[in-house]
Amino acid sequence: MIAKKRGVLKMNKILQAQFFVDDLSDDQKNMIANINDYIKQGMNTDSHSVAIIQGAAGTGKSVVLMELVRQYMTDKKYKTALVVNHPELYKAYQDLGESIPNMNVNSIRRPTALINDAQKNHKKFDVIFVDEAHLLYSKSEPYAHYRGENQLTDLMNLAKVVVVVYDFAQVFQSKMYWDKELLFKTIGNHPYKMFDMNFQYRMVASDEQVAWMDNLTSQKPLAAFPKNGQFEFKMFDTAGDLFENIKTRNKEVGMSRVVATSGFPRIDGRHNVEMDTFSLPWDEWDPQRTHWAKREGSITQVGTIYTLQGFDLNYVGMIIGPSFGYDKKTDTMTIIPEKYSHKEIFKKRKDIQFTKAEYKEFIANVLNVLMKRGKYGLYLTAYDDALRERLMELSTE
Repeated sequence: MIAKKRGVLKMNKILQAQFFVDDLSDDQKNMIANINDYIKQGMNTDSHSVAIIQGAAGTGKSVVLMELVRQYMTDKKYKTALVVNHPELYKAYQDLGESIPNMNVNSIRRPTALINDAQKNHKKFDVIFVDEAHLLYSKSEPYAHYRGENQLTDLMNLAKVVVVVYDFAQVFQSKMYWDKELLFKTIGNHPYKMFDMNFQYRMVASDEQVAWMDNLTSQKPLAAFPKNGQFEFKMFDTAGDLFENIKTRNKEVGMSRVVATSGFPRIDGRHNVEMDTFSLPWDEWDPQRTHWAKREGSITQVGTIYTLQGFDLNYVGMIIGPSFGYDKKTDTMTIIPEKYSHKEIFKKRKDIQFTKAEYKEFIANVLNVLMKRGKYGLYLTAYDDALRERLMELSTE
């Protein structure tokens, strides 16, 4: 029991380092002050207001949000809630909440649970904070016990002010599809304000190094990875070698994991990622409170978007799966939706007809988000021989 408690305390310190920053930048301080002004203004009106924190992966959106959460959700004069539609991040916020004085952990909910409970018991809120709002259902999802029109509308009806964190480049499922047009249509005539964040805080990468990742997933001509930053990039010819290097990094600095995109064929019935000498099982959903990225045993599993979205690693070992190939004529990475095995992406909707290009964008978003999980480095390989060989060739330039 004592060992378990020590583990929780250690985990909370890791979470606090990710979500709470003692030395906020001037940009972050100004952003928090501006959102604070907007929240207070919204609470003094009869309308339902929306504050939209927008930014790409690693721009510090969650740090800003959690500072606001700490201010409002520890003050008993406000009726507040924090929601996130991501099982692993939900666990993390519950753990984090337990380490914050005066925080009511019961006010940290999944959106469906909060909406159903509040509607049934006629509850209203001053402020609802929503992290990873691009994961809110934008349609009815009865299988998941959500029967509303979309979750943002329901949350807006429950609160004077809703503070949402959006990254439209992290949309990768039809049932959680959001773009700016749909967002503004949903907000309708309600007051809203955009708060844009565009500075990279997670990775120690230069702007050019981040742009390289974006260009890769945007299927632009391939180029050598820029060497103008502290961020460590290594290209590997085998997944086995990549894994050995990630294990070494994990022993040295911790929080280093292998991740992959889907599409790997099952071999002898095994639900594994298999490539050259590498064979490890995918991550598994587990009801235990310790989320995947913090479990010691997850070093021998392969992470996915479902376990890592919203989390920081120190080093990420990225295996680009079979749904990505290479076009020699254009010298670009290609996306092959037919080889993407996670079919949730392709579920049809009655209200929106998705094109093949949009499905490709969903798949590209998954790769882009996973590549940016590592704070200090990206170790990369690819299942497709031609793509891997071209990236290896460029890495020696």
